[in-house]
Amino acid sequence: MQKKFVAINYIHCNPEFRERFEFLFGSRAKAIDTMPGFQDMHVLRPATENDPYLIVSYWDSEAAFKDWTKSPAFIEGHKRGFEDIAKAKAEGKPAPMTSDFKTYEIIAE
Repeated sequence: MQKKFVAINYIHCNPEFRERFEFLFGSRAKAIDTMPGFQDMHVLRPATENDPYLIVSYWDSEAAFKDWTKSPAFIEGHKRGFEDIAKAKAEGKPAPMTSDFKTYEIIAE
């Protein structure tokens, strides 16, 4: 199957949150794996603390990716991370991680 659409989530973690972040992905619910149009995903650890983690997911189409981001499975799959952010906010602390999605169309392989 040809990969046609890629979404990359750039995750910046506070240094003290990196271990927790890696645990969250290592024990993920894998809800994305059953989404229509999902093909594959890679979680990339940065070589330095200042660079973001990259979550690279491959999709049949942009529409399939957008359907994932609006789904109950997306909310469930990100629940623990959202809870960590809410807890930090309630304690008056900065968010332990930030997220920035960028999307791409594959034009060559």
